[in-house]
Parts: sequence; C-alpha cells; structure tokens
Amino acid sequence: MTIRILPPQLANQIAAGEVVERPASVIKELVENSLDAGATRVDIEIDKGGSKLIKITDNGSGIPKEELSLALSRHATSKLASLDDLDAILSFGFRGEALASISSVSRLTLTSRTQEQSEAWQAYAEGSEMAVRVIPAAHPVGSTVEAADLFFNTPARRRFLKSDKTEFTHIDEWLKRIALVRRDIHFTLKHNGKQVRNYRPAKTEAQYLLRLGQVGGKAFADSALRVDCEHNGLSLSGYIQSPLSGLAVGDTQYFYVNGRLVRDRLVNHAVRQAFAQQLQGEQVAFVLMLNLDPHQVDVNVHPAKHEVRFHESRYVHDFILQALESALRESSELAFDGVPAAQGASEEASGSYIRPLQPQQSDSESNQIAYSETEEHGKRLANEHPAYGEHQAGRQAGGQRVQEAQMGSYGGSQFAGRGRNYASAELPSQAVVDSYAQLMTTPGVTGQGNQPRGNHLPPMPQVLDGRYWLLVRGSELALLSLCCTARELNRREIEAKLDAGLVGQPLLMPVSVKVDEDWQQTLAERELLIRKLGLELTIRLGQLIIKKVPPYLRQSQLASVIPELLQWIRFEEPASDALVNWLVNQSGEQFNSASRLWDELMGLPESQQQEILSMAKVIPWQEWLGEQTSE
Repeated sequence: MTIRILPPQLANQIAAGEVVERPASVIKELVENSLDAGATRVDIEIDKGGSKLIKITDNGSGIPKEELSLALSRHATSKLASLDDLDAILSFGFRGEALASISSVSRLTLTSRTQEQSEAWQAYAEGSEMAVRVIPAAHPVGSTVEAADLFFNTPARRRFLKSDKTEFTHIDEWLKRIALVRRDIHFTLKHNGKQVRNYRPAKTEAQYLLRLGQVGGKAFADSALRVDCEHNGLSLSGYIQSPLSGLAVGDTQYFYVNGRLVRDRLVNHAVRQAFAQQLQGEQVAFVLMLNLDPHQVDVNVHPAKHEVRFHESRYVHDFILQALESALRESSELAFDGVPAAQGASEEASGSYIRPLQPQQSDSESNQIAYSETEEHGKRLANEHPAYGEHQAGRQAGGQRVQEAQMGSYGGSQFAGRGRNYASAELPSQAVVDSYAQLMTTPGVTGQGNQPRGNHLPPMPQVLDGRYWLLVRGSELALLSLCCTARELNRREIEAKLDAGLVGQPLLMPVSVKVDEDWQQTLAERELLIRKLGLELTIRLGQLIIKKVPPYLRQSQLASVIPELLQWIRFEEPASDALVNWLVNQSGEQFNSASRLWDELMGLPESQQQEILSMAKVIPWQEWLGEQTSE
C-alpha cells in the first residue's frame, strides 16, 4: 500500500478517538475551554445522558468573528505560541484538538460574542462536512457550544455508549471534580430539562465546606481536616479524612495539580503511607490541591491529560507525605490535649493559650473554637531555624484544627477541620486525663510526643541564629546547639527501640545496587540483624533491591550506605552500641521544630536532661564586658 496523507475529516475522527470517549469527555473539553476563557458561570444542559444534546453556556471573554472558523480547525489554539509555553502550561487546554474532534463526530454549533462586538456570530460544522458556516446571531457576551447527536456518523462508536443513566453518572462525577477545585465558579447542570445540580460560588471557607458536603458527603465535610502547607515553591491545600471520625466517609479521592485533576500513583502512595498507622487497609478520603512551578511538571504525557510527570517526583512525594503526617499527628495530639483546655486550662508554659470565640449568628460559623499564640511565643518562633515542617498546634470545632506557625521564609502550614459541637458534652476531669496519658505512654521510650503538653513544662529559651538555645543559669550564659540536642535525642530514641526492632518504611521507588558475590551469604547469615534494623533487602537478577529502610536512613545515600553496612556485618555482628552510633551518624543532625525539640528534651528523665544540658558552652560575657570597660 502506498503512503498518503489522511483527509482532514478522517484525521479528526482518529483524534476524536482519544479526545471524545463518551459524552462526559465532550463536556470536560468544552467546560475547560470556558474556564480558560475566564468564565465565572458555566451552565451545562444535556439530553438523554448527553448522547442527544450537550449544551455549554458561559460568560467568558468570547471568540471574535474572524476566529470562529479557525477555532474549529485542528491544532488551533490561543493558549500556546512557542515551545517555551509548552514547558509552563497553566491552562486546561493547549493542544487545539477538542473542538475539531468534537465537530467531526457530532453536529456542532458555536455561538460567541466578545465585549467589543455589537452582535454575536454563530459557526456551524457537521460531521464529514468540515466546511464551517458563520452567520449572525443573538447572544450575550460569552459563548455557547452545542454538540447534538454525538457519534451520529460513527455507528460503531455509538453502540459502545452505555445507558442514559450511566452516561449521566459519568457527567455528574466529572462535574463534582471540577466544582471542588474551582470554588469561584457557578456551575449548573440540567438533564432532560430538569436542573439536578447547582454549585454556587464558594467565597468563604464555610461556603466551600457546604460544596464539599454536596460532593463528598456531609460526614466527610463535617469531620475533615484542613491542609494548607507551603514549602520552597510547593503548596498543598485541601481536606483529608480525619482518622478520629469513626464514620464511613465514602470514596472521595480527588487530587489536583495546578488546578488539573490527575490520577497519580505517587500521590496515592504518599496518602496511604501517611495513613498507614491510623487507617490501615481502609480507603482514605481526600481532596488535595498541589500548586507548583509549571516548569516542574509535565502535563503533556497522557492523551486525555489524566496523568502528569513531576521533574522531582521523590521531592514532591516526601512533601505531601510530610504535610499529611504532620496534620494527622497534630490532630491526634489535639484530640487528647484539647480536653482539659476546654475547661479553661491554659498552656502558658509552652507560650500558647486557648480561648473560645463568641458564637456567630451564621449556622456555618457557629460553635467554633479558635486557638491563638501569645506574643512571646510568636517572637520565639520568628527566631527559630527555618526548617521544613515546623508548626504549632491550633484547633477548630471539636478539636480538629491544626495550624502551623510560619516557617521562616518558606511560608506556613495550616490544618483545620469542621466537626460537631462538643461544647455541651460532659468533659472528663484533669485526673482522668492524666491517668489516661500514663496508660498511653510506653515505658522506657522517650521523646516521641507522648508527654501531654501542660503547665509542668518550663518555657523554651530564646533561639539564637536559628541554631542555639540561649540558656541563663543565674549570672551564667550558655549556648546549647539545637543540632547536637537533636542528635542526642535521636540516640536515646534509637537505643530505646533497637532491642525490640526498628520499623522499616517502604520506599516509593526501590533502590537497586549491583550485587556483590558475597552478599547472598551475608543476607542469609545476618537475616535477624537486618530485620532488627528495619531493612528489607532482596537479591534479584544480579541486583540488590532495597525495599524498606528505617526512618533514620531515609535521607542517606542508600546506594552506598547499604553496601557499606553489608561489608561491615559480613564477618561479625556489631554490638548494639556500634549499631546505635552508626544509625545516629547516618540520620544526621536534622530537626523539624525547636519548640518540639524542647518538649522532647523536657520529656526526658531529669538525669538525661542534665546530661544534654551540660553540653552547652558557657559564654564568658563578664570577661568580654570587663575588657570593653577597661578599654
């Protein structure tokens, strides 16, 4: 057979096979065009599940008369102009194929008017007739697209359509997805002349929670934890299921990248790993929106744009995991710590206090409990090391609000929830709460935030240069390194856990290293030791596969660290002290929060506290002052 160029109509129908899968695909493309045009209201009308009629009306910027015919041509778009634009896509559409593909398998009418035009114009295209006719029409500023008789000229494709009810369900599901990420848009949906959906613009958080309840169910909206975290150009916001709700919240799982709904295994892995301890084996509900530099993500990797590719996927994964783990950890702590606080107990030792707000008139804003930081603690946080993940707890409505303090130049993180009103519930006494705290504390394990925060903790010293605590002992001044303190706390934590065995964390992408001929024997002989360290290592096809590592090795170069370990344990089994020192050296001296570090230090026994505090270096300030006076 000879090679020849396909006719335009045939090429468009082939392209339609990728773009137009079912009526929901048509609505997706047309509504996204409306949003790219700056519309604030989009009305969707369908008949017979969209197979008979699809009509999209918006109040966007419209299309000029001279560009109407061009808009129905293949690879014609106003959203890209150069190859550089393809590397930084922020619009929904960019390929310029949707209208041409839809018009090749339906009877399409496009009516539009711009603000500058005195009258509207209408373009019409039908199936195999690719010629476009443009005539005057009456229409307000904006556009209306009608796609009638979908697949009328491709009977084979039409036979694959499901029932009207099934096709409507797909349309309704897609509308829910876009309504959650575009809270500023008014969406309506009519089916067979009857309005079935009306999502009004959500200008406040309370209004957005109502929309979230419409889409994800009231149980999810009432108990969800709010996430709002920024770090180094990445921003994650939205809501996640509260592990404390105890309610079935459905299968709401939506993730957006720069406003675009995507399905990503990396994100699902991060969410599952974050909830591994609280809801193991259960479906987790979440609505999360990730915003980042468009140069750092490629959205042009899937025909239907359902998937994206991150340039730094591991970094994005760890950012999402860290944000979600922080939200869940703080919500768990506050669910316990907030009980005595509701009775009026203050937390002056940690520099924060709890103050109930006055009830509001609005039902959606009533029964809220807000937490605020004292000015002294705010100044203290401003001087802390700008490490990622630093946050201070706050709470809203029933003990499910978590709020992170500002993280230096990186921004801040907030986690909040809206739940039922517990103000009238009978609260347990302080003695009962303290007894429960003792039961929930593992003997011999130090520093993991198990100690209830209260007035018994001394206030944290001032932080100098983000690296030192300034200790005052009578007339003596001393500097205690935060990094050294974190290292010593790490050592004690590892010593407490090592005998029982460390818990390994699965890697997002297993690391493979070319195997050495002696490693197979080493793995067999030291199997118990390797398990004790929380490692999961296998050999396959000449490669050592590293699947799990303890958290203390997560930031190390595993491709070199694990081979060094195998070489070390090959001839002898190291003593526990040697293993502890090795793990401490590999974990480094990183810490997330100076205030959390201080709480962990104060949670140690008095003797261990003094050992660490004795590491502080005394400042000879009196000698310096005397020298300056003598001069």
